[in-house]
Amino acid sequence: MAGHAGARRILIMASGTLRRKTAEIANIQDALGHRVVAILDGIPAHSPRSAVIAATAIARQADVDLIITVGGGSVTDAGKAVRLCLANDIQESAALDALRVCKDARGAAQLPACKPPTIAQIAVPTTLSAGEFSAIAGLTDERSRTKDLFRHPDMVLTAVVLDPAITRHTPEDLFLSTGVRAIDHCVEGICSPRSHPYADAQALRGLALLAAGLPRIKENPGDLDARLNCLLGAWLSMAPVSCGVPMGASHGIGYVLGAAHGVAHGHTSCIMLPAVLRWNQSANASRQAEVAAALGAPGATPDSLLETLIARLGMPSRLSTVGITPQHFPCIAEQAMDTPWVPCNPRPIRGPEDVQEILAMAA
Repeated sequence: MAGHAGARRILIMASGTLRRKTAEIANIQDALGHRVVAILDGIPAHSPRSAVIAATAIARQADVDLIITVGGGSVTDAGKAVRLCLANDIQESAALDALRVCKDARGAAQLPACKPPTIAQIAVPTTLSAGEFSAIAGLTDERSRTKDLFRHPDMVLTAVVLDPAITRHTPEDLFLSTGVRAIDHCVEGICSPRSHPYADAQALRGLALLAAGLPRIKENPGDLDARLNCLLGAWLSMAPVSCGVPMGASHGIGYVLGAAHGVAHGHTSCIMLPAVLRWNQSANASRQAEVAAALGAPGATPDSLLETLIARLGMPSRLSTVGITPQHFPCIAEQAMDTPWVPCNPRPIRGPEDVQEILAMAA
């Protein structure tokens, strides 16, 4: 595939654990031969800006023409961001301010003028967070401990390789929790006031695949068919975002929990999605009914169905289990109001007090 892309100077960005503890990265390097000019591992969770700038310097010095990312969402997002940095000659963290998605006077997302990425990226995902299917990268600004979005249509990847076998190296907690993250993409897409039939069809199918596949993997980690179904479900889960359907409060609050408090991506969805569904019930009961049907229990409430699934997977379900207490709620609520997703929640969120109400439900 790299040969078809015409690549001659390849940078592999990989999960550190995958490189150190398995032969997978060495096997990829052997297959590509002399075309691999650099291998980088160790991108931290939530893709800090400083790590992206360091990776960009390596890519610039090596004059790469293709990036292959092998790992989870943080590695994938870092790869996308490196390509954007190379195209716009970004050499320090603060300079990324000029490229982040901002809000206009009406609060709508505003894309800055910037040059498009000019080099390709191929991803081999090892988790189910599915960022490889979007033209968005989320990077953490260490100065403010907030997560910013970076978006350009040409950040879309050249190819994504879905290999269930390589995901067997992924720690169970990480794989299953990012599966719930993909469920979160599906559910908030279906429940969005701006949902539409094209995105719904894919999100509903993705939700069904994930809800059936994740428990099978919990019971039998070697079930490659279930792993492939979950990878396909994660792919389908990104249809709403890719089609311009905004996410809601679970994603918005999750951004803050991740960037400011270090809570893993998948765990934020395990904890927040059921609470957000309960809080939204009065505003979108009919849409939630479609979620329940996709989960195989028409007439049930999806928040309770998801709580049962999350417990079955052995994932955390309360904020207290990840070290978040009520004293943190005011700051989290204030920061959540500045995310792109909280203002798009199906039940309008009038201010930080509403966010704190949701947080209390997940305490």
